[in-house]
Amino acid sequence: MERGLDTNVRKTRRKIFKAVAELAYDSKNLTEDIEALPYELCSMDSSGDWGNIYRERAVTRERIRLALGMKLRPENKPVSASHGVENSNVAEKYYEPPLMQVIPSACNACPENMYVVSDQCMGCVAHPCMEVCPKGAISMVDGKSHIDQDKCIHCGKCHSVCPYDAISHKRRPCADACGLGAITSDKFGRADIDRTVCVSCGQCMVHCPFGAIADKSQIFQLIKALQSGKKIIAEAAPSFAGQFGNTTPAQFKAALKELGFYDVVETAIGADIGCLAEAEHYAKKVDTKELPFLLTSCCPSWKFLAKLFFPETIDSISRELTPMVATARVIKEKEPDAAIAFIGPCASKKLEASSRLVRSDVDFVITYEELLGIFDAKGIDPETIETEETLNDASSAARGYGVAGGVAGAIEKCLKEYYPEVKDINIEHAEGLAECKKMLTMAKAGLKKGCLIEGMACPGGCIAGAGTNLSIAGAKKKLDEFSKEADNMLPAK
Repeated sequence: MERGLDTNVRKTRRKIFKAVAELAYDSKNLTEDIEALPYELCSMDSSGDWGNIYRERAVTRERIRLALGMKLRPENKPVSASHGVENSNVAEKYYEPPLMQVIPSACNACPENMYVVSDQCMGCVAHPCMEVCPKGAISMVDGKSHIDQDKCIHCGKCHSVCPYDAISHKRRPCADACGLGAITSDKFGRADIDRTVCVSCGQCMVHCPFGAIADKSQIFQLIKALQSGKKIIAEAAPSFAGQFGNTTPAQFKAALKELGFYDVVETAIGADIGCLAEAEHYAKKVDTKELPFLLTSCCPSWKFLAKLFFPETIDSISRELTPMVATARVIKEKEPDAAIAFIGPCASKKLEASSRLVRSDVDFVITYEELLGIFDAKGIDPETIETEETLNDASSAARGYGVAGGVAGAIEKCLKEYYPEVKDINIEHAEGLAECKKMLTMAKAGLKKGCLIEGMACPGGCIAGAGTNLSIAGAKKKLDEFSKEADNMLPAK
């Protein structure tokens, strides 16, 4: 599905985030307001399909619960939409796995893998589809090709030879986007997520045309924390550029301060730190052949993938902190009493921040999509703000981390600048979990010796993360512009 389109799924998610943010700001009776909200969002007057409105409300209840950081209700027990809300009506709450959730009442039970003949079949005399089928699954019925699904082995040969493109390959979009085979089916044919394989990248969520997959949010708790008067500092990933229209970095910072943030800094500060450290690691460990290759640390899902499927590569995974965590620690050195809210494009950062080693550093993680809902709730349009704020904390190379290939490219530039003795620099990058898995398979087989390997779970890099508002091409253009505005091209050693 084309990223950046303002589809009904995206509009619905934005409405949910706005509504939950409004609950945090204005609700006097949270339980009653949660119970009333599905009726407000899915009214008889606004619905174009009266027969479906009860399903819409059921789905909306689950989306509200996830946006409040709560788990889905059981399908076979009478549980109210607000059940357990007292555990979410707090200023501090970490994400509880599982992060990605399939809302059963929203899932369309799409075909997993099926070839079907469409009405474009001309019933041609050659019928090449029949000739190439290795199982005799295709016959002519009423002058048209017909596929016997019990015999079909889904090889796709009929699809490839049809001269009229009349044979369609039906696939489940969420499973197609996964790359790791984490999407399975329950007994009703609805999508299910295999938690032993899922690395929480969120690509299944953004590719589901029914909006049946959603992740949990901390926007309610973050707003409560901001209202409490606690000092909260936002660290913004560089890919924020362009995610809120033509908002400048200064306007973005000012808008966050209007929400109550004490200060705003660039997450690329941590990227500068990591960039230098990984360049040194490559020069001293890989170039000297002490390590066969080096895997970068930027993307949490990439690291989860490596540890889960390729545990033998663990010594080659960079020990450097991700930019989110490194920046948080820099902030807390100066402001030890402050809470840290990471604002970025990434779903898997939510679970990274909940890990035992990180939760003391990063208190909140929200995406650009969720932040837009908060701006909507407060009536803030960052594009219209007049400000003298500045946001210029990091180098151009570090800001480029947000684009696939940007991490490895930044490290390569540092190697050339600070380690001229390293003559042969081998750089590789993979984007998308399927490609990342292939890359690690080759590395395991000894085919990537001497390489610095960057992996990004999202095709396109962080700019294609599950919590973004902009098309990938548009986001890349805006991030490139923001990167060029930096005062320094490289971090100072």
